[in-house]
Amino acid sequence: MKRHRILRLPVLLAVLVLLASAPSAHAKGSSIAIGAAEDAVRSPSLVESESSMGLLRLGGFRAVRITSIWEPGMREPTENEAAVLANVSAAAALHGVRVFVSVFHFGSRTTPLTPEARADFASYTAAVVTENPSFRDVIVGNEPNLNRFWLPQFNVGGTGASAPAYLSLLAATYDTVKAAAPGTRIWGGALAPRGVDRPGTGRDTISPTRFLRELGAAYRASGRMTPVMDGFAFHPYAENSSVPVDRPPADRDHLGLADQDRLVQLLGQAFDGTAQIGSGMPILYDEYGIETLVNPQRASLYSGTEPRTTRPVAEPTQAAAYAQALRLAYCQSNVAGILLFHSADEPALAGWQSGLFYPDGSAKSSLPVVRETLDAIANGTMRKCPLEPKPTVAFTPSSRKISLRCARHCVFRARLLRLPAGSVTAWRNGRAAAGQRLSFQLAPSVSPGLYRLSVSFVHATRPGKAVVRSSPPFAVRSSSAR
Repeated sequence: MKRHRILRLPVLLAVLVLLASAPSAHAKGSSIAIGAAEDAVRSPSLVESESSMGLLRLGGFRAVRITSIWEPGMREPTENEAAVLANVSAAAALHGVRVFVSVFHFGSRTTPLTPEARADFASYTAAVVTENPSFRDVIVGNEPNLNRFWLPQFNVGGTGASAPAYLSLLAATYDTVKAAAPGTRIWGGALAPRGVDRPGTGRDTISPTRFLRELGAAYRASGRMTPVMDGFAFHPYAENSSVPVDRPPADRDHLGLADQDRLVQLLGQAFDGTAQIGSGMPILYDEYGIETLVNPQRASLYSGTEPRTTRPVAEPTQAAAYAQALRLAYCQSNVAGILLFHSADEPALAGWQSGLFYPDGSAKSSLPVVRETLDAIANGTMRKCPLEPKPTVAFTPSSRKISLRCARHCVFRARLLRLPAGSVTAWRNGRAAAGQRLSFQLAPSVSPGLYRLSVSFVHATRPGKAVVRSSPPFAVRSSSAR
């Protein structure tokens, strides 16, 4: 993560002019947090912090996630860190931006594994929020299912070590912060979307599905009668930037942005029936990024080499993907926010070029589309979310009869398909009121051959992706009339 990217002062003047026409951060609308994970707003200079915060706000972001790094032995921020955090607080207040603070140790070598280290970490986190009363969202840790940020991941014998140890840190931090600032929201997890689940590979990592199972088991075994978090943070990155936003991962132990139902189910299995809320827990996507190809006209702003695994996309593709991701998150139950990683590109190509601005603060072509989506969500003008009709269907192949019912008002398209070409032999379109049972026959008489019955459904007024139900293939041996 880039921590101290500072905009040049000439950009500040442009930002201040443009801010005059920027929509208010307090406009009436959705309560979902829409922002960016962006440490460029961190600066020992208030002017520079305000400049970066202004650019972020100009991009349509209403929230920002910053990091604050704990080191062993620290029980409160250093004098320099305290000044930086105070500048962020002042700049955020000026621009009406909600701040999420992610507190974690820099790398796995400093993982807080002892009671003393956990107490120091918790004290440090409490000091961050008590010294900055406007900070009311704290994320504890960062990707504790990866060996980059947490070791050990496994015990001798291959059982999971990171989830129980992280639970101890989360519980200590929750109790200390709540005692010091009861109104603070504690976000746990901040999990990476993938993991290998095999010790001894040279990169010990645990999938989010396994980590959540082991986190829930550790919580239940602890006998704790109070929560350890108010919400769950997650990083739903795709395998690379070219993967479509709504494509589920091939490995079911990995979770993407389209897997929110599975994430809710995992949280329920882990915590439902305990003092810790589970399936109803708010979810924060506190990192999600799609990188762009370097614009040849801006190549001088960047240095180094792009990793081969990134597979960056063109700016229009980024714009469409970000807009789709924002709409998807907005329409998912339990989701309390989504933070894009970043608002502006990192100049080192080994880092992230996933912002809406170039490193010098000038806008990418993707900015208008994404900002329009952000504004629509914030101002309550986003089109209504699609609803699934939740159909049930029964097929009687011998007579080509279909009986259907939708839990919600639906539009249906029924087809009798001749195989193998899939040509339509008979059809019927119609509507069904919520709970209404309809039964009908397609093609009383058909010629011999192989057939399939199929019905597609969408919600009548808020259509989304069609839900399709089909019968197994069936043979008609002779000309029939029933």
